Amino acid sequence: MAFVLATSPAQAFPPAAPTTDDGAASAQRGLASRARSKAIASLPAHALLAVLALVSIYPVYWMFVTAFRPNSDALSTNPLPGPVSLENFVTVWQQIPIGSMLASTFGMALALAAAQLLVAILASYGFARWSFRGKKVLYLLFVGSWLVPFQVTMIPNYLLVSQMGLLNTVAGVVLPQLCSAFAVMMLRQHLESFPKELLDAAQMDGRSSWQALWQVVVPNLRPALAALAIMLFISAWNEYLWPSLIMQKSTALIQVGIRAFLGAEGNNWGAIMAASTIACLPIFLIYIFLQRYVVDAFVRSGLK
Repeated sequence: MAFVLATSPAQAFPPAAPTTDDGAASAQRGLASRARSKAIASLPAHALLAVLALVSIYPVYWMFVTAFRPNSDALSTNPLPGPVSLENFVTVWQQIPIGSMLASTFGMALALAAAQLLVAILASYGFARWSFRGKKVLYLLFVGSWLVPFQVTMIPNYLLVSQMGLLNTVAGVVLPQLCSAFAVMMLRQHLESFPKELLDAAQMDGRSSWQALWQVVVPNLRPALAALAIMLFISAWNEYLWPSLIMQKSTALIQVGIRAFLGAEGNNWGAIMAASTIACLPIFLIYIFLQRYVVDAFVRSGLK
């Protein structure tokens, strides 16, 4: 005898359980929705950054546009380039020894950056490696010198350089700036977090403190040292006030040589912009080829 059990369609065919693929698709849709929400929420911040970037880039753009205009159109307010002319660059090349000035400026910036980096390595290693009486006070005084305005020390440094007979020399520009308190402060932060175990192991291997510095510490700080060296070089290259005070000859450094186009009879703005464009090229090349280290330098220094 057969019995037929009557069931409803829903009971006869229960809903299938969601598959793993459906769950993954749902999770992906949720992630995409959250990503869109974050992107929409960040639009005002990105718009503000875009405006600030345009404001920052526009003076450089205007310099290039004016440099490639005819000298008669140097004061034009038209933001669009043209007509293109190399007249200003020819004037710069004929009136000032731009090649020798770039070479002298490069040597000055390289020597100053190398000296500041060497002093920073030695000083920061001493502050981070050893404990001695008055260490904190000495470090605060050392870093506090960075907060003293340059105008306060400018005249005493000038008198010292003059008495040493170093006026109109690259050594006179480099000597008073051999130490950078900012560089010492940056490297000290890295050395404070350096593993002390490596230094102890080096000491157990018979290495002196000097050998441990150059054989253990410096090789492990190459990224930070490269970033700091680039930053010091750019800062030295852009220096104007102190070189213009020491280098009374207008054909010594590129920053000082640009003044040759400023005179009582009038200012040759086209030539000034052309010379400034040439002076900026080394920094642009550094940024193009060493972009990662340049960005890392500003990130490590906290500058924006």
